[in-house]
Amino acid sequence: MLRSLRLRDVVLVDQADVEFGPGFNVLTGESGAGKSILLDALGLALGHRAHAQWVREGCARADVSAEFASSAAIDDWLQAHELVGEPGTVWLRRVVETDGRSRAFINSQPVPATLLRELGEQLLDLHGQHAHQRLLRSAAQRELLDAYAGIEADVSSLQATWADWQRAEAELAQAQQAGSSIALEREQLSFQIEELEALKLGRDEWEHLEQEQKRLAHAAALIAGAQAAEAALQDDEQALKPVLSRLLSRLRALAAIDAGLAPALELLEGAAIQLGEAADAISHYAQRIDLDPQRLDEIDRRLGTLHQLARKYRVAPQELAPQLDVWREKRAGLERASDCVALEEAAKKAQEHYQRAAQALCGARHEAAQRLAPAVAERITGLGMHGSRFLIAIEDCEPGPSGTERVEFQLAGHAGESPKPLAKVGSGGELSRVGLAITVAAARAQPVSTLVFDEADSGVGGAVAELIGRLMRRLGESHQVLCVTHLPQVAALAHHQFVVAKSTRDGRQTTAIRTLSEAARIEEIARMLGGVELTETTREHAREMLERPT
Repeated sequence: MLRSLRLRDVVLVDQADVEFGPGFNVLTGESGAGKSILLDALGLALGHRAHAQWVREGCARADVSAEFASSAAIDDWLQAHELVGEPGTVWLRRVVETDGRSRAFINSQPVPATLLRELGEQLLDLHGQHAHQRLLRSAAQRELLDAYAGIEADVSSLQATWADWQRAEAELAQAQQAGSSIALEREQLSFQIEELEALKLGRDEWEHLEQEQKRLAHAAALIAGAQAAEAALQDDEQALKPVLSRLLSRLRALAAIDAGLAPALELLEGAAIQLGEAADAISHYAQRIDLDPQRLDEIDRRLGTLHQLARKYRVAPQELAPQLDVWREKRAGLERASDCVALEEAAKKAQEHYQRAAQALCGARHEAAQRLAPAVAERITGLGMHGSRFLIAIEDCEPGPSGTERVEFQLAGHAGESPKPLAKVGSGGELSRVGLAITVAAARAQPVSTLVFDEADSGVGGAVAELIGRLMRRLGESHQVLCVTHLPQVAALAHHQFVVAKSTRDGRQTTAIRTLSEAARIEEIARMLGGVELTETTREHAREMLERPT
């Protein structure tokens, strides 16, 4: 349930705080006062599209906040998205800057507008002034029936199944049309793969060969250099190791006299150890290096072969092994793509899967239509359309993403008249009443607790207007209902009434919203009944309307 709505610098509204109650709420006021601004602002808080025109002229930003009572399902959603706030309460907020950019918040936490819209759809169902016009489209009629049947998730699943089937059919058709070209490409790939496989390429072979080739090509220089280093360290008369050994002997004797030489002596002893280890390492290295011209020739030939193939296939030599994997995977894909028998089987299975799912949806739609049509017909009769009949025709059609049938709402406006599609209903008043009846009948199956109607009673008046008001009041027993109306017959039946008024302050127009007391409701209903000046007779009529049993 919507508890409150807070507006700051929104279009003509500088500041408004409105608290809504349970049951049937109406918003009234003079034409052009800005009644729809309130509902549009509510839509903004629910994630609808934002634009710069929302910001009141001369202000930095527009700010809309809506407080809703939570539910177990909403709490689960908030928990899943880590957006939990106060227990039992949900706060939605939208801020729009003068450049049209907006920020969205749920329970004071910033979120994408898409997430705000996802939550908003679970809290409130908003029907604009021309919502009944949408019902003229067959697709919208099917969507409404699906929502009434509670099979939206199944429809989404069917759409994915349809996509799988169409993809399988496309792959089969492509294989059948491109059979010869695929075979030629597969043959070319096989030749290339065999050529590389014959080399028996090892992982990182190119890097290992380059290192070994460099070492063998410079073996003589490496041996000579290592031997010279070993001689300089320990073999020559003036080598570092024996010279350092003699120096240490003298320093040890001196350190025995003066302990101040001990730190220097310790460092030199460490250096002597490292010098000995370095000499041993160089000696071992020199012993391992061999002059092997035959191995060097083998490596040169191997590197030449790899260079030649790399130039042929326009890749770096070290990329030959990865390229082989790419070709193997591509050939496997072509083999699958050219296997028409397997593709036919896959397409057949995908079609069967789709048909089973579509058949289940068809049964659910027929069952829902049998429940929804009488419910709508009952409400149409209650709205003064006596003798009319409402039918939901479900006809077979070509398979598609949403199933294998077309849904069509039909109306026979008078007794003895043949039903015809809603799109061919001539009277706007009839269409408005049928749209309202459908919305109300379907709304009882919806999980949202708040229903909003923006002049859904347009095109009617008199006794029919009162019937619409009674219908909305009864709907208010199970839902919270908000309705913008110009009809006193509808407004008089509300549990709560709000008036929207435009005024001029400091040379600027502004719109204000306030809750009406019982006495103020009499004045507003009297104004709605007509007349430039309110008379006591008009007020008495308004008082009678408000006191009339519901």
